[in-house]
Amino acid sequence: MKRNRYVHQFAELIPEHLEQGVLYVSLTYSTTVHLCMCGCGHEVTNPLSPQQWKLIFDGRQVSLTPSVGSWGFDCESHYWLENGEVEWAPAWSRKRIAAGREATRRRIKEAIDDPPRRQPEPDSNTAKKSLWARTRSAVGRRT
Repeated sequence: MKRNRYVHQFAELIPEHLEQGVLYVSLTYSTTVHLCMCGCGHEVTNPLSPQQWKLIFDGRQVSLTPSVGSWGFDCESHYWLENGEVEWAPAWSRKRIAAGREATRRRIKEAIDDPPRRQPEPDSNTAKKSLWARTRSAVGRRT
């Protein structure tokens, strides 16, 4: 049975038996898991990362972006999970599916080949001074 709504459940570990209409979120493992919203019973896993899916939590509801395409299953379901509602999306052609998969692979490869740069550690003397002490020191240098 095709679903139009879902609820979320935060969990460190994903339960062994999943309930239909529940989006399980493991922040510990940066993953979401749910049963396909079409009702086919297939388990859908969405890794959370800047190159794959992003989870938005507004304090009450969660959303997942981009859309979920279950193209590896017979159902080939395609939908958005947004604020507790399943928004059904149009089917994609084989060509568009292949292009989407290739774009995702490219984003992941680029992130591995060129990881984000770490910000330099602040000067330990500056970091230990309070804002007030740094302000007094800066003002004192001007006079």
